[in-house]
Amino acid sequence: MYWRGCCMVDWLGSSIGIHNWWISSCSWHIPQSGSAFFFGGPNSLPGFLARQHIPGLDIVVDPVASILVFIVTGLLCVGIKESTLVQGFVTTVNVCVLLFVIIAGSYLGFKTGWAGYGLPSGYFAFGVDGMLAGSATLFFACIGFDSIASTAEEVKNPQRDLPLGIGFTLATCCTLYMLVSVVILGLVPYYAMNPDTPISSVFAEHGVHWAAYIITSGAVMALCSALMGSLLPQPRILMAMARDGLLPSFFSDVNKNTQVPVKSTLATGIGAATLAFFMDVDQLAGMVSVGTLLAFTMVAISVLILRYVPPDEVPFPSSLQDTIDSVALQYDLNGQDINCETSEIDAGTSSTLPMLHKNNAAVDYPEIVQQEAQVVLKEENRRKIAGWTIAFTCTGAFLLTYAATDLNLPRPVRFTMCGVGGALLLFGLIVLTLVEQDDARHSFGHSGGFICPFVPLLPIFCILINTYLLINLGAATWARVSVWLLIGVFVYALYGRTHSSLLDAVYVPVAHADRIHRSSVDILA
Repeated sequence: MYWRGCCMVDWLGSSIGIHNWWISSCSWHIPQSGSAFFFGGPNSLPGFLARQHIPGLDIVVDPVASILVFIVTGLLCVGIKESTLVQGFVTTVNVCVLLFVIIAGSYLGFKTGWAGYGLPSGYFAFGVDGMLAGSATLFFACIGFDSIASTAEEVKNPQRDLPLGIGFTLATCCTLYMLVSVVILGLVPYYAMNPDTPISSVFAEHGVHWAAYIITSGAVMALCSALMGSLLPQPRILMAMARDGLLPSFFSDVNKNTQVPVKSTLATGIGAATLAFFMDVDQLAGMVSVGTLLAFTMVAISVLILRYVPPDEVPFPSSLQDTIDSVALQYDLNGQDINCETSEIDAGTSSTLPMLHKNNAAVDYPEIVQQEAQVVLKEENRRKIAGWTIAFTCTGAFLLTYAATDLNLPRPVRFTMCGVGGALLLFGLIVLTLVEQDDARHSFGHSGGFICPFVPLLPIFCILINTYLLINLGAATWARVSVWLLIGVFVYALYGRTHSSLLDAVYVPVAHADRIHRSSVDILA
C-alpha cells in the first residue's frame, strides 16, 4: 500500500505540475517570470540569471531553466524515497494553489459577471479546428500518465496498482484542468491574457494583487514537480535499453546505496538542461508532444497486434538454455504436455482401445490428421486477414486525418481521400469485430492484471485521434523530431545492432514462455 500511495501521489504531482505549464498558454516562462517576480520585476534579476540574446546564433538562452533542471536532477540522484517525499510536499502545495484559483476565481466571476464569456464572437472563437490544433501542442499535459509505467520495478503489485494509480491521477488532474480553465477564461477574454503569467495577471486585473504571490509560488512548485515527473522515467528507460544491449552498460549501473541509476539520471539531466538552456520552450513542447503521441499510437497498434496476431515465439536470454531445454522436454511436437497426455492414455486404456478397434482406428487416423490440417489452415487465414486489416485500418486513419487537416488540397482529392480513409476505417472496425481474437493472447506475457477493454473499438479510436493530433503539429516540429530520430538510428546502427541481447537469444514457443519464466524465477530465488 505504501508503494502504491507513493506511486499515485508522485504522478499526481507531476501531472498537476505540467498542467500549470498548460495553463500558461504553452509559453512556459514560469522559471524566468517566477524568479523575476520574486526579485521585483523582469529587469531586477541578477545578470547571470537573466535571459541573454546571442546575436551570432540568434537564440535566447535561459540560465534559470538550466539551473532548475540541475537542482531537480540532484534531488532524483539522492533516492526514490527522498524524491517521493519532496514530490508529496510539492503536490500538496499544487493542489492547494489550484483549489485557491478555482474558489477565489469563481467568487470573482460571479461578482463581475464572467466577462470572458460575454464576447460577441463567443469564447470558442476558433472552433473545433482551433481546439484540436491547440490540443496537439498541449498534449504534453498527459506525459506523466504514460511515464508511470517506467516505475513498475519499484511497485509491489504493478499489474493492479499501476492501472489504479493512472486512473485516479487522470481523473483528478482532468477535473482540475477543466475547472481552472473554466474559471480563468471566464474572468478575462482570451485575447486580453498575459501570455507569460496568465493566471496571476487575471487576478491582478481584478485588484487581487496579493494573489500573484500565491499563484507564482504554486507555479514554481508545479514546475519542479513537472521536472521531477519528466526526469524520473527517462533514466530507467535508458537503464532498460542498456540491459538489452542497445546502449552501453554505463547506463545500466545502479548505485548500491541509493538504488538509483545515478549515471543515467545525470546524463538525462545534462541533456535536458542543455535543451532548456538553448531551445525555445514552444519548440520543446511540440517535440515532447510528438514523442508522447507516437508512443500512444504505437501502444494502440500493439494492442491490436497482440490480440489478433501475437507472435508465435518469444526471445529468452541464452543463459536460460538449461531451463528452456527442461521445459521443452515436457512438451511434444504439437505443444501438448507429455505428462498430461501420458496420464490420459494410461487412464483410458481399458475403455479407449476397444472403441478404436471397433470403429477402425486405421480409417479414423487420416481423418484426424486432415481435421488438424484444416484447423491450422483456418488459423493461418485468420491471422492473415487480421494482419492486413490492421494495416488497412492504420492507412485509413492517416488518409482521413490528413485530408481533414490539409485545407489546401483540391476538393475532389480531399473528398476522395476522406471517403477512402473512412471506408478503410469502417471496414477495419467491422472485420476485426467479426474476426475471433487469437487464443494465444491469454498466454502471451504473464497472466493477470489489467487488459485493454473495448477491443477493437478503443484502439482504433486512439489511433484516429492521435494521428489527427500528430498531423496538426506542423512541419517545423516534425523536422526537429526527424533529427532526433536519425540520431537514434545512428546509435542503433553503430552500437545497438551489434550488441543487442537478441543476437544470442533463444526463441521458444509462446506456450512455453510462462513456465520458463516461473522456472527461472524459482531458480533465482
